[in-house]
Amino acid sequence: SFLFLLVITIFSCKKEEVFTETSDPLIDVESALKPYFVRFTNEANARGIAVDLSDHPLTGIISDIPTSQVIGQCSYSNETPYKVTIDKPFWDKASDLGKEFVVFHELGHCVLGRAHDESTDSRGFCLSIMRSGTGTCRDSYNSTSRKALLDELFSE
Repeated sequence: SFLFLLVITIFSCKKEEVFTETSDPLIDVESALKPYFVRFTNEANARGIAVDLSDHPLTGIISDIPTSQVIGQCSYSNETPYKVTIDKPFWDKASDLGKEFVVFHELGHCVLGRAHDESTDSRGFCLSIMRSGTGTCRDSYNSTSRKALLDELFSE
C-alpha cells in the first residue's frame, strides 16, 4: 500500500504555471488585443523567427487616434516604450483579418523594427504588410494572400 500511495502522489502532482504581474509579457495589453499579439508570436515562431514578447515592454491599447486616416500606431517614449495603439472606430467595425493586419503591421514596427515597404507586384498590389498606407499599392490581405504576406513580414 505504501508503493501505491507513492505512485499516486508522484503522478497526481503536477507543477502549476503561475503568472505574476511581472512575468506576463502582455500585462499592459488590452484583453481584446492579446490574441493578436499571441498570434503574431506564433506566426513568427512557425517561420523560425524567435519572437519573445517579454523582450519588449509592450503596451497595447484601443483608443481614438486623432490623426485622420491613421488606424494604428507604434510609438516610443520613456514612459511607454513599444506602445501599440489601434484606432477604436476602426477596431469596432474591422473583421478578424483586418484587426490582424493592423496589429501585425504595428508589431512589425515595434517588435521586428521593420520600416514601411511600398513594394508592389505587376498589378499594383502591396507585397508587404508593412506598406505605409500613403503609397499607391493596393492592399490584398485576405485568406488567400495571408501566408505570402506573413512570410514576407517575418523574413530576415
